[in-house]
Amino acid sequence: MRTLHLLLLATLLALPALALAQQAPPIEQAMSAEEFRAAGLDKLSSEELARLNTWLDRRVQQETSAAVAAATEQAREEGRKEVVEKNRGFFHFGSEEPIEANIVGEFNGFGSRKRYRLDNGQVWEQTDAATLAGVRKSNPKVRIKPGLMGAWWMSIDGYNTRAKVQRVE
Repeated sequence: MRTLHLLLLATLLALPALALAQQAPPIEQAMSAEEFRAAGLDKLSSEELARLNTWLDRRVQQETSAAVAAATEQAREEGRKEVVEKNRGFFHFGSEEPIEANIVGEFNGFGSRKRYRLDNGQVWEQTDAATLAGVRKSNPKVRIKPGLMGAWWMSIDGYNTRAKVQRVE
C-alpha cells in the first residue's frame, strides 16, 4: 500500500512540472530585459529567437521526463524492498539474511505447534518436535535462519537447540 502511495505521490508531483514544461514562457519573458541584452539575445532575429525557444522547450520537457522517470523508478524500488521485507519468511521469500528479533513476552521452551510472536510483528509456528525444556525467559532474542527447501530454523540466544518453524503472520 505504501508503494502505491509513493508512486502516486511521485506522479502527482510530476504533473505540475510537466504542465510548466509544456507552458514554459519564451526566453525573452523569462529573463529581464537587462539579462536578455547582456546575453546578446537581443541581436537574434525573430526566427532565431523562435528556434531557441523551441529548443529550450524541448530540452526542459526532456529533463522533466527524465526526472519523473527517475522518481517513479525510485518509488518502485522502495516499494519492492518494502514488499520483500514485509513478506520475509513466507515461502522462503526475501533475502537469505537471518531474521533477528525478540519474542514478545514469556518463552517457556520449544514445543510442537507453539506460536512465537516477535517484536517485529511476525508470528512463527513450530513445525517439528524439537524441545527445550526448563527454559523460562522474558522477551528472549531469537534468530531465524533460512535452511534448505524453504525451511526456517529458530534458535534462542544462549541455546544450541533449534526448532523448525514457518511464518504464519
